[in-house]
Amino acid sequence: MTAPKIARVYLRVSTDQQDLERQEAIVSSARVTGYYVAGVYREKASGARADRPELLRMIADLQPGEVVIAEKIDRISRLPLPEAEKLIATIRAKGARLAIPGVVDLSELAAASEGVAKVVLESVQDMLLRLALQMAHDDYETRRERQEQGIALAKQKGVYSGRKADAPRHELIRSLRASGHSIADTAKLAKCSASLVKLVCRPAGARLG
Repeated sequence: MTAPKIARVYLRVSTDQQDLERQEAIVSSARVTGYYVAGVYREKASGARADRPELLRMIADLQPGEVVIAEKIDRISRLPLPEAEKLIATIRAKGARLAIPGVVDLSELAAASEGVAKVVLESVQDMLLRLALQMAHDDYETRRERQEQGIALAKQKGVYSGRKADAPRHELIRSLRASGHSIADTAKLAKCSASLVKLVCRPAGARLG
């Protein structure tokens, strides 16, 4: 009897203003292709952070032989290459592997091979993964640089007003903090980042961090 294919699906967008609806189709697609989906992990956080709670929870839940599925490699990581490789190594250390478009999966071929062929296949897969991780980080840096350039240009023209504040969310954050909730609990209840909680609640004129 063939062992069941077990997957854990990771869905991520970068900001609270974005939604995960488009990526939800990955879950049904995984089931259609024969995977049993053991868990779905949804996150609104930058891929340039390694301390994403749902990502860490997924890694902790991983069991040997399971597969991590995501829409693209940049959903898993936009970290600098050394940090990205460390993250992937953590996933592999759990005995799991990646099944992500753009990342060629040669693990089954490598497992069935021996000697030089096995080494070559594993080396090719590692090289392609490194390339995909580097491209994801480079794309992040390019986007950030263009955004900064656009803001600077808008400021020069006197047309930059910054992102509109989410007044109801800010009021909720202040109320939660005033009632004694921690920064982490406030962020969870207000469905925002801890950095936003700190920003909203910092004293006037104080610098964040």
